Order: sequence, then structure tokens, then C-alpha cells
Amino acid sequence: MTLIPAYQKDDVLLADIQRTRSGEKGFRVWWLGQSGFLLQWQGRHLLFDPYLSDSLTKKYATTDKPHVRMSELVIDPARLDFLDVVTSSHNHTDHLDAETLQPILARNPGIQLVIPEANRLFVAERLGCDEVFPVGMNDEPVKEIAGFRFYGIPAAHNELERDQAGQCRYMGYVVEFGPYRVYHSGDTLWYDGLAELLTPFRVDVAFLPINGNKPERRVAGNLSAEEAARLGRTIGARYVVPHHYHLFTFNTEDPARFAEAAESHHTPYRILLIGEGMEVL
Repeated sequence: MTLIPAYQKDDVLLADIQRTRSGEKGFRVWWLGQSGFLLQWQGRHLLFDPYLSDSLTKKYATTDKPHVRMSELVIDPARLDFLDVVTSSHNHTDHLDAETLQPILARNPGIQLVIPEANRLFVAERLGCDEVFPVGMNDEPVKEIAGFRFYGIPAAHNELERDQAGQCRYMGYVVEFGPYRVYHSGDTLWYDGLAELLTPFRVDVAFLPINGNKPERRVAGNLSAEEAARLGRTIGARYVVPHHYHLFTFNTEDPARFAEAAESHHTPYRILLIGEGMEVL
């Protein structure tokens, strides 16, 4: 099949990131595919949940659940050598990919890796890093990391799971920087109490999945397009940016359905093409 082309990639994408690096007003965000977003603010760079490889396509190629790629890879992760923080919201490979994160960690010696504390040993084993290296989050402590203030938000994928110490295995993050706040959901359903947790933050951008929860896919589910639009309106987000679609043919959604739902709920939104950026003032 013909891959969905990136809006911009490789040298053009890097030039766009560099062009706005010294900007003093607002912040910028680029969608790198699946749930990966690069946030730039006052010369600092935070990368949410990158998946920039074909590891899952190779892993499942000869199984009854092939992960057929739909869209172009936007950038070689080894070229992202300017990062301050990178996150993993949970242990699924499209959110914790060794083929993506190992080159990133190697090219950014001072980078900090933010993970759910419950996943520390798993992360260290998969990435081959020291167990003490990642910054562990739960839903109680607030942590200042490289100029960004992180709040942990439990995620239900499909359940709200905690380890024996009561620490979340699946998380989203609200991140505060200057006068701005964003919410990256990780993978989650809409559970009782989620909107109440998020509303007080009055986030500028909510990055929400739209691929839905279909048991026949045999993978954990997410918000549907309609639910993402409705949740964004409920929590008062300035913008909702959808994610978790157009990567694998078996587990995707048409963003037009999200746009239709957002219009119906009067939800402010922006749909990004892969490699496309947006500015928030």
C-alpha cells in the first residue's frame, strides 16, 4: 500500500524546529506520528511518547495480527539531538520503543526520561539503562523536570491498574511551563473522575487518542473520536489535538470523524498532519 506522506520530514522538519527555537512568545508542537508530540518552549524540548521505528511491523509480520504501517516515518530518532525530556506513559511498545528511545538517549546525554514509577524495572530492562536513571511519576507527587512541571494523571488502558505499592502502570501527564499547560493522555478510556481531575488545569492543549475500544482488535482500547471531542469540551481545553491513528491499518480511525464530533460539541480543535506543527500563543 502507498504510505500516507508526511507533511514535512527529515531535514525540512528539523529546519522548521530550528527556525522557531529562539521564540519567546507561546509554544510550538509537532506531531511525529501515533502518540508522539514534540513540544518546544523557550528553547527547551519535551518529546511525548515517541514511536519512530518499524519494530512492531517487524515483530508481527508473520503473525495473525500484522501491524501494517499506514504512514511515513517522519524522522530518524538519532537525529533528535536537542531534547531535554522524553516520556513514556506505559509499557506498550508504541509508547516505550527501544529502537526509538535508545538512539535518543545516546544522542542526548543530559536528557531526562519520565515514566510511571511502577514500570521502572521493565523500562530499565527494555532500554538497557540503569534502574535509577528514569524519573518515576505517580498520581500524587508533582515534579520539576528540566523546567517543566509534571503532574501525573491515571490512565485506564483498559483498566486503572496499580502495582502492589499502589502506583499507576498507565499514566497521562499534565505539564505546566510558564503560563501554559498541556495534557498528554497516553492511552486511556474515559473513566469516572477523569474529567474532574483535568478540569482545574484548564489546559491549553489536550492530546487525546481517538482510535476507540474495539475488542475484535485484540489490543487495549482508547477514547473514541466522539469521546475525545466531548472530553475536550468538558475539561475546557483551548484545543484538542487527536492522536493514535494512521499508524497501523488494524487499529486506526478517520480523523474526519473526530472533526465532525468536535464541531457537534463545539470543541476547539486542531488536526495535525504527521510532521506538521502548530503554535499556541
